[in-house]
Amino acid sequence: MTDQQAPRFERGTDGPKVVLVGLDGSDTSLRAVAYAAGLARRQHALLAIVYVQPPLATSAALGVPVAGTTEEIAEQLVAEIREAAEQVKGIFEVRWEFHTFRGDPYSGLVTAAERLKADAVVVGASQQAGHRIVGSVAVRLVKAGRWPVTVVP
Repeated sequence: MTDQQAPRFERGTDGPKVVLVGLDGSDTSLRAVAYAAGLARRQHALLAIVYVQPPLATSAALGVPVAGTTEEIAEQLVAEIREAAEQVKGIFEVRWEFHTFRGDPYSGLVTAAERLKADAVVVGASQQAGHRIVGSVAVRLVKAGRWPVTVVP
């Protein structure tokens, strides 16, 4: 079956079934996870938490052993999420999964949203000054026009 023949799923008919949120450890991404968790809880949706590991080519060129470091970051993020989930267990029940993708943040989130069949995408606002000129991941996701995107400050 080719991509053109593949059956398409219907988005947003009864509210989101999969809420995808990008997490990189920044304050805004942590707020985005909290917001997305509330949305997923209210909609009885799956919360897909995605960490995008940076491309290895850039770090390898600099001679930095990033592969192990990004794995450690992903493991630390999972531990923090599990700890937070345990603290609210019984008060707020949310089904969630943690996924790691490789690539630049935009491409990684797009790939994740496509593979996980996300109905909604939540990201934290960029805190980098250069993104006001070049454009942030959030702006690029909104311009892609494939999913409803919520940007959390």
